Amino acid sequence: MLERGDRKGLLTPLLGAAPTRRNEQLPRLSALDGLRAAVVLTKDTVKAVSITAMEALREGAAFIGMTGSQNELIDPFEDLNAPIWESAPPEELLALAYNYCEELTIREAGNFHHSFKYLPDEQRLAMCAVYAFCRRADDIADGDWADRFPGSLGELDPEAETYRERLEELYAKDSIIDEDSYKNKLTQLFFFRKKLSTCYNELSSTDPVFLALKDTVKQYGIDKVYFDDLISGMEEDLFVNRYKTFDDLYLYCYRVASVVGLMCIEIYGYEDERAKRFAESWGIFMQLTNVLRDVGEDIERDRVYLPLEELKSNDIEESGLMEGKVQLNKHWEPYVKEYAKRARTYLKEARKLLPLLPKRARYSPAAMIAFYEKILARILRQQGDVFTERIRLSKPQKLFLAATVYIKYRILPRFLSSIWDGVAKVGLLPKV
Repeated sequence: MLERGDRKGLLTPLLGAAPTRRNEQLPRLSALDGLRAAVVLTKDTVKAVSITAMEALREGAAFIGMTGSQNELIDPFEDLNAPIWESAPPEELLALAYNYCEELTIREAGNFHHSFKYLPDEQRLAMCAVYAFCRRADDIADGDWADRFPGSLGELDPEAETYRERLEELYAKDSIIDEDSYKNKLTQLFFFRKKLSTCYNELSSTDPVFLALKDTVKQYGIDKVYFDDLISGMEEDLFVNRYKTFDDLYLYCYRVASVVGLMCIEIYGYEDERAKRFAESWGIFMQLTNVLRDVGEDIERDRVYLPLEELKSNDIEESGLMEGKVQLNKHWEPYVKEYAKRARTYLKEARKLLPLLPKRARYSPAAMIAFYEKILARILRQQGDVFTERIRLSKPQKLFLAATVYIKYRILPRFLSSIWDGVAKVGLLPKV
């Protein structure tokens, strides 16, 4: 599915033929699938919150706030001393869980929440539940979030230890971070998987994210494999900080980004199965843009996501990235241009997703695509300088893009869309 490009071995996918996960030939994948499928939470292994405690919470649900004295986000169930409810929690507590997820989304990703807010209430809240899951997984792997699993033995838990040993065998390498952080994070991700299993069995987690996610999964039938893949992507960050080929990077991008698009379209709704392929490309485009934008920041954390084979074949030294002087290399800007060209092949496929979605849902992905396309354009305009400062859009730019996307996808009659696109090609309207 990949062909060698014209510029010194830069891999470029054939237009309209972005590789899919189904085409991957990775021997370790089936072993990983088996390992993570065995991570299941059962009622007989943990303590459950009593019905009495549940009823007490239910009676006070209207008075439980989401913020503390320092305006920090508060888990409404943080004082519960068990990881599951004794029986299915009432609607009041489910509403609390969704409110928590929405508040988390507003605080951590205002732009994403803006793209959700024109969806019907049920879909908006479902998107917030999915975002909250993704945010917390990332906060564990790449931040300092301390996830909660009441009653566990933490790193000393025998199941967690066995899981860690099996995962180390699959990766056949040591962690790239210090041992204490590694054990802590991997243990948290193990129990994160445990909580995920409650979304697909008869149990209900006392974590508000997973309580809301369980309801979302039930309503929209989202496949567990997408959530499992995302956690696997977070685990990969504990073992891998260099990618040899674009194919290696592609799988990582699929796990941390494409699966999010695949979750989202189940909430948006679609009938044409091609939507899955285009949603995968949507995620690849956004993550490839992230990788390029964050080169300077990532190298400071000893991470290089750009494929090493490509850097080498383009006469770009990793040491140059570390020194932040790579933009002085005459090969850097041409490489960035070719990289952006490849990313735009996925953008072209991502745009094909929009007509396959219900009209009311198109604004959400269209806005995200527009924001990221603008970021990629700015990187090119700055000749690939992603080291001097972080490339970001100003508030006026975001508002303008959001307004034009809103007009096109929520107001403009469908028969005028082709006229808009034609005018956009000559630069008189934004291409959204």
